Amino acid sequence: MGMPQTVAALSREDFIAWENAQPDKHDFAAGEVFARNGARRGHVTVAGNCAVLLKQHLRGGPCRAFMADMKLEVKAADAVFYPDVLVTCHADDLKAETTMHHPTVIIEVLSESTAAYDRGDKFASYRLIESLHEYALIDPDHRRVEVFRRMDNGDWLLAASESGQGLILKSLDFAAGLDSVFEDV
Repeated sequence: MGMPQTVAALSREDFIAWENAQPDKHDFAAGEVFARNGARRGHVTVAGNCAVLLKQHLRGGPCRAFMADMKLEVKAADAVFYPDVLVTCHADDLKAETTMHHPTVIIEVLSESTAAYDRGDKFASYRLIESLHEYALIDPDHRRVEVFRRMDNGDWLLAASESGQGLILKSLDFAAGLDSVFEDV
């Protein structure tokens, strides 16, 4: 996450309107605006691989995968993010032009500068999304995949890829091996 920007105090709704007119992307968390840094090749490659694999898997069904330029508004956290990949099956999201609200799956590709935030405050915000079933963290530097799954009681369970199984998203009946996730990295 970048440093807070000097932008006059904005509500979440005002931020979305302001953001839609900006040449660069920004996240919004509880009134603060953060510039997003550009991503490295490995980061972009892994996110693209996941989006393509999910698009192929979801073809013909009610769900769609979106990449980094789609905003996600988390009203309960007073936040707006740009997840690396998100999947939504919600009819309202499938009609939305710029901002989603009801993801089923979110994937974040870790980098040295964002890993702590993706695991901490951002994940805390994402956990407030009722429709979210799984949150995947992918580390391109260590070829590691972690998937957090919401349990029936609301707790989150970690499933890590140390077994070599790759990216498994049970809510979408989806599995991709590590070689596919990290292809060309």
